[in-house]
Amino acid sequence: KELNMRQRRWLELLSDYDCEIRYHPGKANVVADALIRKEREPPLRVRALVMTIGLDLPRQILNA
Repeated sequence: KELNMRQRRWLELLSDYDCEIRYHPGKANVVADALIRKEREPPLRVRALVMTIGLDLPRQILNA
C-alpha cells in the first residue's frame, strides 16, 4: 500500500527518532477508545470574568 502525503510527512518527521510504532486493532486499543469518548463531553467555558483591582495592587505585587 502506498502512503499518502500526510503519512509521508509523519514518516519523515518520525524517521529522526529511534522508535517503534505498533498497531493495536479495535478492542485491543482501549486507551485510545477511552480518550476519544472523553472528547465527546462538552468543554467548560468561562462566560464572564470580573475582577476588581485595588489601588494597593502594585504595592502588594512588590511585597510578594
